Amino acid sequence: MSYILDTMGNLLHQTAFLNLTWGNYLMIAVACLFLYLAIARGYEPLLLVPIAFGMLLVNIYPDIIASPEETSNGIGGLLHYFYLMDEWSILPSLIFLGVGAMTDFGPLIANPISFLLGAAAQFGIFGAYLLAILMGFNDKAAAAVSIIGGADGPTSIFLAGKLGQTGLMGPIAVAAYSYMALVPIIQPPVMKLLTTKKERAIVMENLRPVSKLEKILFPIVVTIVVCMILPTTAPLVGMLMLGNLFRESGVVRQLQDTASNALMYIVVILLGTSVGATTSAEAFLNISTIKIVILGLVAFVFGTASGVIFGKILCVLTKGKINPLIGSAGVSAVPMAARVSQKVGAEEDPTNFLLMHAMGPNVAGVIGTAVAAGVFMAIFGI
Repeated sequence: MSYILDTMGNLLHQTAFLNLTWGNYLMIAVACLFLYLAIARGYEPLLLVPIAFGMLLVNIYPDIIASPEETSNGIGGLLHYFYLMDEWSILPSLIFLGVGAMTDFGPLIANPISFLLGAAAQFGIFGAYLLAILMGFNDKAAAAVSIIGGADGPTSIFLAGKLGQTGLMGPIAVAAYSYMALVPIIQPPVMKLLTTKKERAIVMENLRPVSKLEKILFPIVVTIVVCMILPTTAPLVGMLMLGNLFRESGVVRQLQDTASNALMYIVVILLGTSVGATTSAEAFLNISTIKIVILGLVAFVFGTASGVIFGKILCVLTKGKINPLIGSAGVSAVPMAARVSQKVGAEEDPTNFLLMHAMGPNVAGVIGTAVAAGVFMAIFGI
């Protein structure tokens, strides 16, 4: 009888119920909220479902991301090995490969002024950098945090790893991906506040047709120019442009299909669950994380505002030919930010089709955020 009682007691003490803290339960509740937003509300489910599930797993079983040094048998947890690929910049670079293979750069080529709108939206990053320093972060940590303003999860992870800020990588990545998913909630109020009904209803002229030769040359030229100026951007910009060359060359359809489908989805699973698994209660519930979340939101809002304000300037300079709403798509949440520009514009005029115009700044924002990361790495001699 005592054997049975001892066995039952041992089993009971092995359950998570007796080993979790209030912080673990709070993070489990947050994970369930993310799952609700992803599944019931449709907010970027491809990102939020794996992130939320990784968050759920690590707060029930912390050893799932333990390193070999932290375990009794010298074997790390499953998600530890996924996470190593984040630290080594493998998964962020492969995400860029898939994004390039999925994205049509035609709207950006047809309207080069989109580069300026994409660049304007990056002011949020550098504004947040200064604010982060004022809030007590060191220079490298401030740079890693500020890149959240580009609404680009892979670049946030990439830069945090390169700058040696792996301790902050989890909160930074979760904040970046969360704001990417919440673009439809965060951006519209900022866009409406900074524009008039007349500006939001501006109908833009159709984009010119882009030749196949232009589409093939674009990724090659951008790679040469950007990587010659900022060689450290090669892993991101190079993979982005390689994926796009797969798409536009027309001679490697199998590679494009693999990069934009099977490989992309595998990488999203690995990256999402490993990022979510960095959010254990012990690592996530602290003052630094709260600061990162606040700074990320400020950077994202400021980046959106910068893009819209520059769009207003271009609207005046072109005598009303550019709808300022497309400037908000300069953050690099592709293609969600462009869809939000379309949605807000359609609320004023249902016949107004801004999506393709907004895709130009949206794609430029992807390049711009990678360039911003390269600038930080150059500043710190990485």
